[in-house]
Amino acid sequence: MPVISTSVVRTTALSAAGAAVAGIGYASLVERNAFVLRETTMPVLAPGSSSLRILHLSDLHMMPGQKLKQQWLRELDRLEPDLVVNTGDNLSHPKSVPAVVQALSGLLSRPGLFVFGSNDYFAPVPKNPLKYFKKDHRRTYGPPLPWKDLRAAFTERGWLDLTHVRRDLEVAGIRIATAGVDDPHLHRDRYDTIAGAPNPMADLRIGLTHSPEPRVLDRFAGDGYDLVLAGHTHGGQLCLPGYGALVTNCGIDRSRVKGPSQWGEHTQLHVSAGIGTSPWAPYRFCCRPEATLLTLVAAPPKRPGTDTGQDVSTSAAAAH
Repeated sequence: MPVISTSVVRTTALSAAGAAVAGIGYASLVERNAFVLRETTMPVLAPGSSSLRILHLSDLHMMPGQKLKQQWLRELDRLEPDLVVNTGDNLSHPKSVPAVVQALSGLLSRPGLFVFGSNDYFAPVPKNPLKYFKKDHRRTYGPPLPWKDLRAAFTERGWLDLTHVRRDLEVAGIRIATAGVDDPHLHRDRYDTIAGAPNPMADLRIGLTHSPEPRVLDRFAGDGYDLVLAGHTHGGQLCLPGYGALVTNCGIDRSRVKGPSQWGEHTQLHVSAGIGTSPWAPYRFCCRPEATLLTLVAAPPKRPGTDTGQDVSTSAAAAH
């Protein structure tokens, strides 16, 4: 058996350590601030409908001094979206509300919808990263955050709070029925408060939730929503080439950790990989921070004989 010299072992160990340090440096200093706009087309509108452009924002995790992030967010108003949807976790510090409001100032002048997440209510705290591999790990919460001030700032500018309410609106000539729940990650969702089929006169039905938990997605699908928007996952935040996300931090599978997917027979899901990170885990790898410009277009008409007649809620449960 060949003998491996001590110098070879030392060189290999030093090389591995150097690669690890370089990877952490890249993830925390480069990719975490490499903001990108992702554009996706989703065929969810009725045949013959004109298109609708939705800017989906999530998981800003804003700190007061994050000037680069704030400037990038301000520039998104140039996209002139028809509708802005914010799926929560805007804050990471008690003094972050002014930074969030100023960064979103232009977008707050446009039609908008929002629900909150855990890091709107409570500040993030240090935690063992291995806990993310256990779906039912015990939650730890930091000090309360000024979410009421943030909600007041959003609603005063005209954005609609969808926390356990149903609201109808018209945007770009399209009638939209909307509803949302509070953060399922905190078990604050009370879907029964919005349960039931949305307005049958609507051209589009949208549901909002911060964390895309299957129990909530099943209810939206069962009630006939066309599109559900969520965040929370950070796209996995740490991903491996050829494998993808290591964890989702919720009940959905890794294949749905970011971007569009089908949930059940009739409902489309879009999960944002988010814009920020916890200040206690300030890194991203193979998962750039993002906002998404969704262009909703008319779905192709169904061909005769393609309707299976399967119950939507049954199909949704079978999808995961």
